[in-house]
Amino acid sequence: MEGPETMTTDPAEAPDAVEKDSTARRPTKGGVQSVERTFDLLSVIAASGGQTTLSELAVAVNLPMPTIHRLLKTLLGLGIVRQLPDRGYALGPGLIRLGDLASRQLGAVARPHLRTLVDELGESANVATLDGDMVVYVDQVPSPHQMRMFTEVGRRAHTHDTGVGKAILATLGADQVRRIVTTAGMPAHTEHSITTPEALEDELHTIRTQGYSVDEQEQELGVRCFAVSVPEAPAPLAISVSGPTSRVDTAFADRAVPLLRQVAARISRELRSS
Repeated sequence: MEGPETMTTDPAEAPDAVEKDSTARRPTKGGVQSVERTFDLLSVIAASGGQTTLSELAVAVNLPMPTIHRLLKTLLGLGIVRQLPDRGYALGPGLIRLGDLASRQLGAVARPHLRTLVDELGESANVATLDGDMVVYVDQVPSPHQMRMFTEVGRRAHTHDTGVGKAILATLGADQVRRIVTTAGMPAHTEHSITTPEALEDELHTIRTQGYSVDEQEQELGVRCFAVSVPEAPAPLAISVSGPTSRVDTAFADRAVPLLRQVAARISRELRSS
């Protein structure tokens, strides 16, 4: 099953002052350097599972410490970042409203394409994105079948044993994958669940080679899912189709995987042109 799914029978700022640091990242054409640096910090925190240390930030963004302190102080005041008891830094509650609105807009973009999947394949279609060390489902179009898969929009699920989660992990570096599964843990939801980083890395190698992931009854017995990542998306993103193993079989995969790739490419183009 795709994560939390269940089987149901229900129907303008000035640039920073000049700093003597030749290694700091130069602003992109037309960009504001302090804004770019701020997003660099947030990206590093997010890539570290939602929290990190000051020293790790300093290494990752390669900026002078006074600049990092100044940016963090501003983010702390806005509630975008919060300081942990161990003096580390984590993403703050100020991002929740922004993230919720962004997720809704993302779901709105993807929904017509999910409908295409359901119309062509007859099974529930989902779109999910990475949320710290978990995936969050931002939209679903349910199957017309009486017996179908249902995922509550906004629910979070582990990455190591969901179709969308593994599709996203396959696009990330090994260090980031390790951080994510170490922070979230790798619980065995069924006897088929992957439970070790080594086994997961083998699985991700297969996904990269074949170009799609499979949730083979890893979240719920009797449920199978096929998923692909959305290429060049502004944030890690994947789409999937899922249903009972009696219908979602090898013949289904032969039809579903090419269509998933086509739809993922369309979503990617629409996101990049918006």
